[in-house]
Amino acid sequence: MNYQHIKKLGMYKQAMKRHLILLSLILMALMCWGCGTIPQSTIDPGGKISQAPDYQKASSWVIQTPTPDNPIDVFYVYPTIYADDSPANMDINNAVLRRAAENLIDTQASVYSESANVFAPYYRQMSFAKLDPEKDMYKNQYFLIGYSDVSRAFDYFLKNLNQGRPFILAGHSQGSMVLIQLMREQFKRPGLQNQLVAAYLIGYSITPEDFAAYPWMKPATLATDTGVIISFNTQAPRATGSPVLLPGAFCINPLNWATDETPADKLLNLGTVFFNTTTGHIEREMPHYAGARVDKKKQVPWSPSCLKSWTLARSPRGYIINLITHSGIATLRQM
Repeated sequence: MNYQHIKKLGMYKQAMKRHLILLSLILMALMCWGCGTIPQSTIDPGGKISQAPDYQKASSWVIQTPTPDNPIDVFYVYPTIYADDSPANMDINNAVLRRAAENLIDTQASVYSESANVFAPYYRQMSFAKLDPEKDMYKNQYFLIGYSDVSRAFDYFLKNLNQGRPFILAGHSQGSMVLIQLMREQFKRPGLQNQLVAAYLIGYSITPEDFAAYPWMKPATLATDTGVIISFNTQAPRATGSPVLLPGAFCINPLNWATDETPADKLLNLGTVFFNTTTGHIEREMPHYAGARVDKKKQVPWSPSCLKSWTLARSPRGYIINLITHSGIATLRQM
């Protein structure tokens, strides 16, 4: 991974931000669950699960900040980039998939690079084809393979890379699922709770049942909260249904920090950044692109009017606050 390139992207976006938390939400807005998936012809059709990563090796990490001189770390888990029927889990040695994961460091995780040291493991994520929303996905055998990788990577991060610094958890979609499970299993420990600045678990659902069963998992209520979870799922107004949107899902508006339907004007939105998915370079930036409000019926933030739709293959995959939906087909005009 070209760390200097990441730093350059981060410096560009740093100029836009008031503080780390708000900008993180702006630039981590939603791509779809399978956004960036790889055509089947590029993947080995065999069904054998690849060998588990060895996190002592640098090759098992998408990125490790080489000189961690910032006072805070980010542990980032990328979303679904693999969708084949076989094998059921991503082969982290596949060059095409590795590049796809690296591209997400540019377009998502680089938002943190000026303020934090970024660490992101490769993991054998579950294929989108193995997703069954009718069952408990946290018990899916293929999901648990990917989770076990991230859990081991996080343990290695704490013991060998973190050096006791405060840290942020950041994920999207399947990456957020993995981090939810990590918080369930590991964050009962007071030491980890004290180190956690915030967990950005975007693009999957955290429910009241989660908060009741795992009291160390706390929802954010203010921009200045620490040790809390920030979560939302973004949809177009007329979107219906989503495999990642569960009944009663916690949602906080990332523009005005409201959990009710108080609308946030577009002036609160610092801007949208579009990336060229081939080069990874920023193509354009549009300030104040859209406002948002929480829809209490769906528990998602949305922007009110649809301009056009496109397929993933034709869309610019910049991460647009409250605009790119989990179905991956809508973009919205300004309010």
